[in-house]
Amino acid sequence: MGSELIYRGHETQTQADAYSPKPPKPWLSITRAIRYMLREKRLVFVFVGIVIATLVFVLLPFSPAHYSHKHHPIPDSYFPSDSTQLSHRPFYDHRGGFGAANSGGKIPLGLKRKGLRIVVTGGAGFVGSHLVDRLMGRGDSVIVVDNFFTGRKENVMHHFGNPKFELIRHDVVEPLLLEVDQIYHLACPASPVHYKFNPVKTIISFFSDSIPFWTNVVGTLNMLGLAKRVGARFLLTSTSEVYGDPLQHPQVETYWGNVNPIGESDSRFFIPFLLVLRYRKMTTGLPPLLVFLTSGGVRSCYDEGKRTAETLTMDYHRGAGVEVRIARIFNTYGPRMCIDDGRVVSNFVAQALRKEPMTVYGDGKQTRSFQYVSDLVEGLIRLMEGEHVGPFNLGNPGEFTMLELAQVVQETIDPNAKIEFRPNTEDDPHKRKPDISKAKDLLGWEPKVALRKGLPLMVSDFQQRIFGDHEEGSAVSNMSSS
Repeated sequence: MGSELIYRGHETQTQADAYSPKPPKPWLSITRAIRYMLREKRLVFVFVGIVIATLVFVLLPFSPAHYSHKHHPIPDSYFPSDSTQLSHRPFYDHRGGFGAANSGGKIPLGLKRKGLRIVVTGGAGFVGSHLVDRLMGRGDSVIVVDNFFTGRKENVMHHFGNPKFELIRHDVVEPLLLEVDQIYHLACPASPVHYKFNPVKTIISFFSDSIPFWTNVVGTLNMLGLAKRVGARFLLTSTSEVYGDPLQHPQVETYWGNVNPIGESDSRFFIPFLLVLRYRKMTTGLPPLLVFLTSGGVRSCYDEGKRTAETLTMDYHRGAGVEVRIARIFNTYGPRMCIDDGRVVSNFVAQALRKEPMTVYGDGKQTRSFQYVSDLVEGLIRLMEGEHVGPFNLGNPGEFTMLELAQVVQETIDPNAKIEFRPNTEDDPHKRKPDISKAKDLLGWEPKVALRKGLPLMVSDFQQRIFGDHEEGSAVSNMSSS
């Protein structure tokens, strides 16, 4: 008769037949084991295995400390709170993350072979969305963080459904907890129309959350804090505006600039008043008040905000061992640029398409350099993955006067387009041209797309968006760099 298994909670019991064999005596089992080992020289093989293992451990000592990287302790966040503290090390620590553990600045070979986890702040904006396209195209996992003040969901909608793409609606003035390998910090308004609307919050946020606006200082602090906590490499997109109205031409990275920190409207008279409004929670009237106070053109909020962001970035690098990169971006154009954002290329193209006179301020002899967006994206990626901190000028050294630019737009869109001259704005730089020798030598980067080649692509995108005969976001994201 066979056995039957009986369940009793977590225990099992075997109900046996009437016959039950006697267990063997312990001394008999030991004797059998010795006899088994002596048969067919099995004991010899056991001793040989022990000797080989001993030699391996003697000749190749293993010590976890020998292979581990030394990490700097992570200082407290600028905004210490429960939501910003990590209870564990990030999942990619075993790969030698980008923080202080890799002070040489080189990317570990393993990271070059595997897809990275990358956050792009401002990733739904003009430049950010093109950068996202490149990163997604090479197989990285990308997290876009944007508050959609100037960014557009249509710019990244073509990535919806891709498991490697995430989109978070979030303002970087608030801390954010993510686990990433790289941080591209692009979140800040680059258009005068946007940053003049709220100059104080462009520098540092202390207004009501009901005013959605990217910031330079607080947003940068939060992203640097994130980079510290997770050991990520951080890239700050600064601006050529840090040179102000330069006295040196062309501008090299060692030039300290010529910035008017006051502007036409003296901030000393209205900042205390705004602080009183903030204290009394009287923020509903701030936007029109700011427009009135800054209608004369305070551009120093953007210049000084970026200069402060660069200072913070280098302080985190020197003081906390955070791996950082700094790019100083010169005028950029291309598809997905905001149509009415106040920058000269978008202004001229939109006005010419709408059959309006192109507005030239002053005598039109001010000069700028214009790079196509795909060239900039290539420069940002090379900088992030290179060995050098920077800052690096990223721009096209081809120099155009405003009048020459208007004429190129005429040639591209409408030879009969009119040009209208108006008084120049306060503190408008007279000359702006990058010296990109450093980027050429250390990054192997230089722009490929000439203005007359890139402008038609931007015009096509604007034409479709202005006249509504296409689906949003379908513009070609990049030109071939060849």
